[in-house]
Amino acid sequence: MARRTKRRWTDEEKRSICLQTTAPGVSVARVAPRCATNANLIFKWLRDPRYVSEPPAEPDAARFVAVEIVDRPVQDDDRAATGPVPATGTIEIDTAGGHRLRISGARDPEALARLIRGLSG
Repeated sequence: MARRTKRRWTDEEKRSICLQTTAPGVSVARVAPRCATNANLIFKWLRDPRYVSEPPAEPDAARFVAVEIVDRPVQDDDRAATGPVPATGTIEIDTAGGHRLRISGARDPEALARLIRGLSG
């Protein structure tokens, strides 16, 4: 009887397989046999952020970002340092990578989304 050896997947192969599961109408159960692997192993890779990449966004698709609203009273020191708050408001964003962004005034949502993706990656 021939002895089976353990299959070693490269990180790029894992990313490619995980990306295949994001196509509309495709399930992990269908991808696994095509790749000669077990569906449970693919589910394990899907939980690992190293192998899951965002599928390309559709041009008109809505994208959502987790937001936490923190009620923090404004102190006199804050007003003196930043001046009056513009009519458009201020946004503070903490990214998963540990970066903090504070955006005041008018902003371009697309440019802001690209910046957040760049810092989160």
